[in-house]
Amino acid sequence: MRVSRYRPVVYVQLFFLFVDIFINSFGELFRTADVVLLVLYIIQDVCIILAIIVVFLLFFNTYVFQAGLVSLLIRKFKTTIIIAVVYLALSVGLHVWTMTKKWGDPQRFVWNEALQALFVFQRVGAVLYYYFYKRTSLRLGDPRFYKDTEWLRQEFARTH
Repeated sequence: MRVSRYRPVVYVQLFFLFVDIFINSFGELFRTADVVLLVLYIIQDVCIILAIIVVFLLFFNTYVFQAGLVSLLIRKFKTTIIIAVVYLALSVGLHVWTMTKKWGDPQRFVWNEALQALFVFQRVGAVLYYYFYKRTSLRLGDPRFYKDTEWLRQEFARTH
């Protein structure tokens, strides 16, 4: 992919990450307004879904995918795919659980041990998600994925 086409995609991916980081960092400041917090959580979950979709669109755009080496892409990026899906599940779970406990009484203390554990797992998952997603975003900018190269021929010979 040419740099002129890839740069806006990277900016969109970074925008999704920054929105997620912002909501993870400052979302609890809006805990007194149920509707605002609900909207923020929906925005965060939609950004995670869109970020995953963008990665798959980048996969489909590669020469590797078009040459039929989908297994190569999955092998190289399976950690990112798994972490992104797990992080999405943790985020949705945390958001649903938090909102069902707090709705109507935002000042009520709802932090039992299970919710605290889910919160910690979601935040640890967030760090892993940010690292692997950004790494995948930058690795997909490698020209080897977008043209026929000796590396790709070797990978094709190895799999067939």
